[in-house]
Amino acid sequence: MSEVTRLLQAIDRGESQSADALLPLVYEELRKLAASKMARESPGQTLQPTALVHEAWLRLTGGASPQFNGRSHFFGAAAQAMRRILIDRARRKSAARHGGGQQRIDLDDLSLATTLSHDRLLALDEALDKFAAIEPKKADLVKLRFFAGLTLQEAAETLGISEPTAKRWWAYARAWLFAEIAQ
Repeated sequence: MSEVTRLLQAIDRGESQSADALLPLVYEELRKLAASKMARESPGQTLQPTALVHEAWLRLTGGASPQFNGRSHFFGAAAQAMRRILIDRARRKSAARHGGGQQRIDLDDLSLATTLSHDRLLALDEALDKFAAIEPKKADLVKLRFFAGLTLQEAAETLGISEPTAKRWWAYARAWLFAEIAQ
């Protein structure tokens, strides 16, 4: 049993000091996930990976005592928290009072295919919600890959599936989401 899993179980038992011990163990991994996700954001993004990690941590551990069923569940929840934060920011920036119809174009970054506009990010979020309703495990794979920045192998390990299964799920999910967004 990993130290992270042991601490998560201690948190479930109500040992609040375990949450303080958990952050140093997972911080670097969460920071890497946030940095890879932020690399996909549109140019001019003001949110830094460190701030994304801190806000996600507050959402995960704030309020009621969190309950996680192991490392996989924790990192899945972290990916979901980061997704929610980025989607909320995209919605705020798309609001008319924040220049919603205006698009900033940085000519130096036009060749980057991995950045998404706020509109495309919102469309992906909507399609992912529909996909999660019919294929929750495959949607978790998409969240881990796209929003948390895990590699296919890391996502497969986190979900407890084989890498070939993850590859099939990834191909299916991408096709389904592309078709849904194209409608």
